[in-house]
Amino acid sequence: MKKIILFAMLAVAGITASNAQTTKKAATAKTAKVQGAGMVFENETIDYGTIAHNADGNRQFVFVNNGTKPLIITNTQGSCGCTVPTTPKEPIAPGAKGVIGVKYATDRVGAFTKTVTVTSNAEGQPTKTLTIKGTVLPDPVKS
Repeated sequence: MKKIILFAMLAVAGITASNAQTTKKAATAKTAKVQGAGMVFENETIDYGTIAHNADGNRQFVFVNNGTKPLIITNTQGSCGCTVPTTPKEPIAPGAKGVIGVKYATDRVGAFTKTVTVTSNAEGQPTKTLTIKGTVLPDPVKS
């Protein structure tokens, strides 16, 4: 009886381990290489959710250069003055990760949807539009 239970536990552990390895391989294969510079974002939309008035408005768009040449980001532009992006100064090497920071002015109460336009030397997509959205709550009424 002990041998049957031990065998069943080993079989379950083996199947679980083999499925975990398969999932990792599939995730890696998703990012196709491009000739030239490339840019693939982990998320193209950041949802701030519902945040407090004057809360921290800093967020990050993380991306990978999936190309064969260095990626150079020449400009990042927010859709209004309340959205301020930061641009990586150095070229992003092939296979390396980069970050575009964005700060939303959370002193503005209400729902918002803003964009950040990224200009680069990425093959096939010289401009990329990223989105931030959320709702800033008003200060609680003091009695």
